[in-house]
Amino acid sequence: MNRADISEWQHRINQNDDEQAFACLFRHFYDRLIHFCVQYVHVTEAAEEIVSDVFVKLWNRRSELDKVNNLQVYLFVAVKNHSLNYLEQYSHLRIVPLHESGMANLRNSVDLERDLEWKEMRFKMDQIVESLPEQCRRIFKLIKEDGFKYKEVAQILNISPRTVETQLFRAMRRLNDGLSRLHKGRNILPPLLILLALSYFV
Repeated sequence: MNRADISEWQHRINQNDDEQAFACLFRHFYDRLIHFCVQYVHVTEAAEEIVSDVFVKLWNRRSELDKVNNLQVYLFVAVKNHSLNYLEQYSHLRIVPLHESGMANLRNSVDLERDLEWKEMRFKMDQIVESLPEQCRRIFKLIKEDGFKYKEVAQILNISPRTVETQLFRAMRRLNDGLSRLHKGRNILPPLLILLALSYFV
């Protein structure tokens, strides 16, 4: 799905109160926004409520959508702000983070040993990403998982593009260092470790 489709939905919602276009927009962004929101509130049910509320408000303000230049960034910023408001409102509650490894099932029917090695590597990558500092982890996932550009991430998180670049570099260096230690002494070249890190979440 490209930006032209999003712009078309935005126009139809704004000009024609098009419920079908709104449904398309909702389905396209819902899962990504939930995943992004959980990084803040750590509770799936709360994330679902927040994202749903953002879409309800978007529909109620559909007459103003022609003023939004980048609807994708707009939605992520709205979810981030609602998440921060939620945390402020319920800061007295103890929130237990949910563990979602998201480990891919990488299979190699020819070489079982290498298959297990790939799984171990992917599991280690998930661990490293989850251990990153909060802002660094959010930036990494927005770029590598959600496909945002540096400037868009900077807009969403209200930080400078330079900070985005620096934090992403730190994340990639942490991944490469962690994988290098994991496979020290094994028959895997460092460039392959870098390639795996760069392709993570793609």
